[in-house]
Amino acid sequence: VLKMQQPELANEMRRLAIVKLYELGKLSSGKAAQLLGISRVAFLELVGTYQVSILGNPGRDQLEQDLLNA
Repeated sequence: VLKMQQPELANEMRRLAIVKLYELGKLSSGKAAQLLGISRVAFLELVGTYQVSILGNPGRDQLEQDLLNA
């Protein structure tokens, strides 16, 4: 049973879709923030509440290269 009213559910689904598109690299953080009508900093804080990294999902090669460069 959903514990949200229809408007709240619609807003949550919109936020989730935009966060997922950001996570997949389909939207920049700036564009995602603009679509939600919030600042980029507020968006970056929001993605953290959905446990989405603002650093992306680097592959093994990228992580190894980062370690070599450290």
